[in-house]
Amino acid sequence: MGRADMENEVLPILLYSYDRLRDPKLQRCFLYCSLYPEDYNIEIDELIENFISEEVMDRRLSRQAEIDQGHAILNQLERACLLERVVSADGYMVMKMHDLIRDMALSITKHNRFPCRIIKDNCRYMVKAGLDLSEIPDVQEWTEDLDKISLMMNSIQEISIGMSPNCPRLSTLILTENPLKSIPDCFFTQMRGLRTLDLSRTSIQYLPHSISDLMSLRTLLLGHCYNLKSVPTLVKLKLLTQLDLTFTKIEELPDGVESLTNLKVLDLVRTSLSMIPTGVLHSLSLLQQLRLPFHTRVPIEEVLSLQKLEYFCGSVNSVCDLNRLVTFLQSKMTLSFYVIFVSLKFDGNDVMEKSRKLVSFEQESLMDSSLGEGKILLPRDIEELHFSRSGLSGSLADGFQMLNNARYVKKCIVFYENELECIIRLSSTEEQQSLGVPFQSLEKLLLHMLPNFIGLFMWEGKAAVAPLLPGIFTQLTDLMIISCKKMKKVIPWSLLQTLPNLQKLEVENCKQCRRDNR
Repeated sequence: MGRADMENEVLPILLYSYDRLRDPKLQRCFLYCSLYPEDYNIEIDELIENFISEEVMDRRLSRQAEIDQGHAILNQLERACLLERVVSADGYMVMKMHDLIRDMALSITKHNRFPCRIIKDNCRYMVKAGLDLSEIPDVQEWTEDLDKISLMMNSIQEISIGMSPNCPRLSTLILTENPLKSIPDCFFTQMRGLRTLDLSRTSIQYLPHSISDLMSLRTLLLGHCYNLKSVPTLVKLKLLTQLDLTFTKIEELPDGVESLTNLKVLDLVRTSLSMIPTGVLHSLSLLQQLRLPFHTRVPIEEVLSLQKLEYFCGSVNSVCDLNRLVTFLQSKMTLSFYVIFVSLKFDGNDVMEKSRKLVSFEQESLMDSSLGEGKILLPRDIEELHFSRSGLSGSLADGFQMLNNARYVKKCIVFYENELECIIRLSSTEEQQSLGVPFQSLEKLLLHMLPNFIGLFMWEGKAAVAPLLPGIFTQLTDLMIISCKKMKKVIPWSLLQTLPNLQKLEVENCKQCRRDNR
């Protein structure tokens, strides 16, 4: 049976599953997935973010509620056998759409087959994604009734000078992952209804000034445009809710950002911004997600003014500012994700992109005397803790004692701490009991470039005969130790029972470390 015969036989059956969705928002979300290339691994978080920005789902009061709705919709589409969930080559769960199901979706959006199945809103698509096109489609193909166009993942380098498609109903234009270097100023002049413009991962250096007149625009995605140096004024884009400038060469905020009072997502990570002008964040009162470069300083008062904030990524200048931020965020009980760097000065270390609930102490931040004898506050749901040249000394357990809620940390990374000698000092049983169980939840521990580190445990006085309190490392599964030149032994043979769940032990470039073959 040929492909055409298979389509004629199978597509009507597949349409039955589509018809049974009944709910228009499920149908819209399903059809949106056809904008991706054939056999494409769709990142779940990215897809749900697109559902939100495209407004194909019901609105919710919080971003987390909208994310939860997105997951529920994907579950329904999976149960209807219209999408499948698979593990990608790099180990992440992704969504995929079978080729024939995608063909059905594209048939629906072309209006040339099964017209009775069309949902009420306009859903006329032009999808030429992942076809290795070297030129943009001819202007004749850009018809007036188009609602969404996807040209992602092609080889388009330029758009012809003078090209100005007449697409008054076009709401979504996706040009991501093309080596596109420039766009003529007239290109957008007849797209006044455009709501989503995705130019991410292109080679563009400057944007046409006509973007400034797209007053219906809700989402502007420019992330990973590594050559992008400037953005024209955004002062007219009053309806904009999402602005992504990550991984660009932007050194100053675009003109007019302070007037974007409907903005909910502002993403500036990995830009060259040295500062955010005073008052800008305070004017963006609807912000739900804010990601700032870690070297960019903003007054803590401006962050604390964002009453709807659910996702924060950025730095604070001191442990006192951290305490203020944590107190504020936990009083609202709305913070879903956070990556917070605490640093008196920033040296350019980057945080892992997948981190979701992380606090990192950098550059002598633990030596800040302004807090006095008080404790440093951590969010109650913290999962990951980093230390880098923070001023840790003695044992890691001592450092944990300074931090409120540190016992709930699941992953800890310690690097470039010159004065750190061990993880736990073993003293008398009474003294250990006074410390409690600092690492009861710890699952992963990475130690890197610790020149005075001698091993997990250090004995003091008569502690060599004192039993280790139970429960200290019962959850630890992964232990990695790299470039700790003084360490001779990771752990004494007699204390191996303290690591009952250890699955992975890696020791690299620790020249004095020897294996105990007992």
